[in-house]
Amino acid sequence: MDRRKWLAETFEEQRPRLRAVAYRMLGSLSEAEDAVQEAWLRLSGTSEDDVDDLAAWLTTVVARISLNLLRSRKNRSEARVPDPILDRADGTSPEHGALLANTVGLALLVVLETLAPAERVAFVLHDVFGMPFEEIAPIVERTPDAARQLASRARRRVQARNATPDADMEVQRSVVDAFLAAARDGDFHRLVAVLDPEVVLRGDTGTGRLLEVRGAEQVARGAQTFSSLALLRHPVLVNGAPGAVCTLEGKPFAVMAFTVRNRRIMEIDILRDPERLAQLDLTVIED
Repeated sequence: MDRRKWLAETFEEQRPRLRAVAYRMLGSLSEAEDAVQEAWLRLSGTSEDDVDDLAAWLTTVVARISLNLLRSRKNRSEARVPDPILDRADGTSPEHGALLANTVGLALLVVLETLAPAERVAFVLHDVFGMPFEEIAPIVERTPDAARQLASRARRRVQARNATPDADMEVQRSVVDAFLAAARDGDFHRLVAVLDPEVVLRGDTGTGRLLEVRGAEQVARGAQTFSSLALLRHPVLVNGAPGAVCTLEGKPFAVMAFTVRNRRIMEIDILRDPERLAQLDLTVIED
C-alpha cells in the first residue's frame, strides 16, 4: 500500500474522534469540519519521519487550529448558542453518537462558550479526552502547571453552572412534553409548574448577542406570547437530550434545547438565527 493511501485510510479512522474534539472546542459543526479538513491537508504535506504517533499528532493539530479560531472569534466579541445536533426523538444516530460521546448536551457547550480560548482547549483536551497536561502545554503555549491551572479554572466554571441533567431520559421527555403542551395552550400556571424558579432562557437570533431571561414567571410569560402563532412543535433529541424543533408554515422557526434537573427545567437554549436554521436537516421531524 502506498503512503498516501495508508494515510488516507488511517485519517478516516481518526476522523470521528477529531470531529468530536473540534466540535467541543468550537461549538460549530462547520468550523469543526473545516478544522479536521485542514488537519488532513497538513498531514498530507508532512514527512512521514515527522509523525511518531499519528492519532496524537492529528489531535494536536486540530486543537491548535481550533484555538486560533476561538481567538479570532473572541476578537469579534460574538455570542451564540452552539450548533445543535439533531436526532429523531426515538434515538441518536451512530454518526452523532460518536460525535456526542462524553458530552452532557448543549448546556455544557453553552458554558464552554463563556471560557477564554486557552481555558476551553485545556479543559476539553484533559477533562473530556484525557490528554496529559505535558502534551496540552505546547498547544496552549503554557507550562504544564499553567495548563493545569487553565483546566482547573474552566472546571470550576463548568461545575458552578451544574449543566448535568437528570439521568432518566423518560423523566426529561415528560417534563419537556409538559412544557411544550403548556406553551401551545398558553397556560401560564402549567408553564410555571414545570420551570425551576431560577430557570434561565437564552435566545440566539443571529445578532451576535444572546437574549437572556431569568425566572419562572418571566420565562412563562415569554412562552405565552408564542401561543398565538401556528407553531408546530416536533419532539427531537438535541445533543442527545429531549428537545424540540418548532416550525411555522413548514419552515424552521426555532430549535429548543432543555436542561431538566430534579424534574424541573433549569435551562432553555433557543436557536432562532434564520441563517443557521435554514441549514438544518429537518428529516429528523418527518414521520
